[in-house]
Amino acid sequence: MDGFINILKPPGMTSHDVVYFIRKITGIKKVGHTGTLDPEAAGVLPLCLGKATRAAQYVVDRNKTYRANIKFGITTDTQDKYGNVLNKVSVPDIPIADFKKATNKFIGLITQIPPLYSAVKHKGKRLYQYAHEGQSPTIKGRQIRIYGIRIIKKLSCDEFIFDVTCSKGTYIRTLCHDIGMELSYGAHMSQLIRLNSFPFDIKDTYTIEDIKLAVRKGNLNSYIVSIDKVLFDYDKISIKDKFKKAALNGNIIYNGGTEEDLQKYEINKELRLYINQCFIGVGIVHYDEKNRNNYLKIKTLFV
Repeated sequence: MDGFINILKPPGMTSHDVVYFIRKITGIKKVGHTGTLDPEAAGVLPLCLGKATRAAQYVVDRNKTYRANIKFGITTDTQDKYGNVLNKVSVPDIPIADFKKATNKFIGLITQIPPLYSAVKHKGKRLYQYAHEGQSPTIKGRQIRIYGIRIIKKLSCDEFIFDVTCSKGTYIRTLCHDIGMELSYGAHMSQLIRLNSFPFDIKDTYTIEDIKLAVRKGNLNSYIVSIDKVLFDYDKISIKDKFKKAALNGNIIYNGGTEEDLQKYEINKELRLYINQCFIGVGIVHYDEKNRNNYLKIKTLFV
């Protein structure tokens, strides 16, 4: 089986736990995920099966949308409700307008310092390993992008629910912590759900119980999304049948070897490759300086 399954990860399981479960119940050896979720977080966890593990590279960098609860007045060492309390202050009734004004300052390209309790590597070690050893190394900030923040609901005088669409590598608990600092009360993330990991959406997810039932009934295939459907936003190009062997051997395909004119594509553009309407992989457009012509280089094959 080759393709993707859109799993609804329950809280309490690590992303690796879900991968292990799918391997065990399906007997498929090659199973991977396209971006971890914290153990207590829930939501969209796309898993790649078989040859689709080679396609993870085309999915992992895409934008994601989360729904988070932010609780003001309490800061923790993990930046969520499961950590040790570092500081606790009294919080007045925070107007929605004040919360919105604070969140607006984080929209766009920003620098974020990953939390100490995270899997980010620093000098060959995971940050959480330093934390468990009682160390606090100086960590460089890294650029991430927040595309939008939408306030969903005010739960109480000091707690809100909001949605955030962001780039890969964004820590939502750190965003909550930083918003808390912006309003001078401190804050932590009290709940997190991933709503979307493009192109996978929470409305199309399957639970662990759904997968168990599908395996028992023998219809797991109906739950799997093909690789080319996941890459639907990549332009499609067809390689002529007489160049099939060359393509499957990973050889360069020059202009004239494809049904469409390679000259119309931008340099470094990645394309879905087909032969006789069958998806075979992803290629990338390059330019031949000598012949002043575009050519197609095979990047990843899925056959």
